[in-house]
Amino acid sequence: MIAIDSNLLVYAHREDSTWHAAAYARLSGLAEGRAPWTIPWPCLHEFLAVVTHPRVFAPPTPLEKAVDQVEAWLESPSLILLAESEGYWRVFRTLLGAGHILGPKVHDARIAALCLQNGVSELWTIDRDFSRFPGLKVRNPLV
Repeated sequence: MIAIDSNLLVYAHREDSTWHAAAYARLSGLAEGRAPWTIPWPCLHEFLAVVTHPRVFAPPTPLEKAVDQVEAWLESPSLILLAESEGYWRVFRTLLGAGHILGPKVHDARIAALCLQNGVSELWTIDRDFSRFPGLKVRNPLV
């Protein structure tokens, strides 16, 4: 099962992104396919925070349009949303210690723990920081 990080969601949504066409094609392929794929809930939250932020995009995506985008992804019958469940803390704590994770990297550890706990085979992301989490296979699908 493939998990999608926030940055790919942003690129797929923002038509002004250099990576828009490639990210949009990749996400559409997953959303329209039959194979299960996943988005961790924290990635949806971060997507909303980034695309609606006026210091990140000028102009930012209006909240209603960003929410509509999330709802479109949620309509994919093969999508599975990842959230914390029983045993999450143990996996998360192990990642924190193994990678000496502090500050903003805690968010990345949260996503990595959700992926590992739920049997994700590959996390699609542009963020190289995820390589610090042992056992998590990471791939940039845009190159």
